[in-house]
Amino acid sequence: MKMRKNSTASGSERVVVSSRGPNVAGRTRSLPLAVLLLCLSPFVCAAQTGGLAPLPTPPVQRPANPKLPTLFVVGDSTANNNANGGKGWGDPFVAFFDASKINVLNRARAGRSSRTFLTEGLWDKVLQDLKAGDFVLIQFGHNDGGPLDTGRARGSLPGLGEETKEVTKPDGTKEVVHTFGWYNRKFIADVKAKGATPILLSLTVRNIWKEGKVERGSGRFRQWAEELARAEGVQFVDVTTIVADGYEALGQEKVKALFGPDHTHTSPAGAEFNAAAVVAGLKALKGDPFEKYFSPLAKDVAAYKTARSK
Repeated sequence: MKMRKNSTASGSERVVVSSRGPNVAGRTRSLPLAVLLLCLSPFVCAAQTGGLAPLPTPPVQRPANPKLPTLFVVGDSTANNNANGGKGWGDPFVAFFDASKINVLNRARAGRSSRTFLTEGLWDKVLQDLKAGDFVLIQFGHNDGGPLDTGRARGSLPGLGEETKEVTKPDGTKEVVHTFGWYNRKFIADVKAKGATPILLSLTVRNIWKEGKVERGSGRFRQWAEELARAEGVQFVDVTTIVADGYEALGQEKVKALFGPDHTHTSPAGAEFNAAAVVAGLKALKGDPFEKYFSPLAKDVAAYKTARSK
């Protein structure tokens, strides 16, 4: 397996696996995938070798070209986070795409659930910019399990049904709260109504281990996202499984370098790891809808294949 240096959108360099090596491009088992994702990050490669490497440079944020399709990232702090040395995957994700062919806009917002992303008007801002031919990656769940009416009052009702509950929030205002499925169905319907393509993503993985196995999703949000995608006829990227397979291939000790101040938020290296995992999942979608938009960096990431598809 050969290694080479490649430049990011911001001009920083990272070490990647060369697809010119024999049979590398076709290897999609979990261990080779983990190695591939690992070597996309200089910070993690340094952890392997014991050396030091500079922190990845955030991608240059360019104004969206209205003549190009746009790929929106919608979610929480696991996708967009710059606090306490952490980084969300939505920032390094930009470098995997050719800016001359597609805009990539990270509209995820830290601390939000599917409920509060809607009620705070963040979703309306996405819809204002959304046009036919665009794509929206939708990933929620980490904050949807929180309290309904205390603290940050951001939780959604569990499940995919049509249940509702009226609550009084700490500021005294009343709100009708819906299920996790209801909010995500609304997002899907709104995107389709604009002539754009919604894609559901399952959660990133927390650094919580038991007997050598990493936790595969918080609660049932991974399961609900998959079931909802199937019911609504939209494509689904199982980020939880892709990342968890990669983590377990690396092992608990090496995964520590991929996290920041807590077990949920990734370090810059971990953000690159997760971004590459999302790319691996996108490449596995039926029809490979992003193939023509990927940058050279993405060509070194193999499509993820589940055990059932191998």
